[in-house]
This record gives sequence, C-alpha cells and structure tokens, in this order.
Amino acid sequence: MRLIGDQVKKVAKLANLPLSEEEIVKSSEQLSKILDYVDQLSNVDIKNIEPIFNVVGSSNVMSDDTPRVSLSQDEALKNASQKKNGFFITKGVFEE
Repeated sequence: MRLIGDQVKKVAKLANLPLSEEEIVKSSEQLSKILDYVDQLSNVDIKNIEPIFNVVGSSNVMSDDTPRVSLSQDEALKNASQKKNGFFITKGVFEE
C-alpha cells in the first residue's frame, strides 16, 4: 500500500508532528513498507490455529497472607544517615 504525501501530512497533523518536505517523503516510504508488511499478515492461513490469549501460561503468583515478625522501629532506623523522633529525615519533595 503506497501512502502519498497528503496522507502522511494528515497523520503528522493528527500526531502534532511538524515535518519538513524531506521528512514527509521519507516517512511516506517507511510507512508504506510497514503497511505492506502488515498486509502480508492477512494472507496467513489461520483456520486450524487455536486462539491464544496468554503465551507464557502464568497464573497469579501470590504469597499466603500470613502474619510474620517485622523490623522494629529501632532496627529499621539503625542504618539511617539522618533520623529525628523515630523517623527518617529526607529532602523535601515539594520544596521550592
């Protein structure tokens, strides 16, 4: 399928891409090759192929929700470079 410059300009306008005339010519060639390749897929015989929805066969991998011992506040703060009143001190995110 061959794209003409006007079609490329329309797509570029929709994508808000300012293209030079040289880029339009180059994009026309590249997009035409892509569309030709995609068009080949319509010729593939898939009558006897079962649809696939997940190629890796994964399932939910979740751990059991069981209570367990966690770090105490002192243990969590043990390696903190700066701490105050039992909390980590970090640089402000919203400071101007």
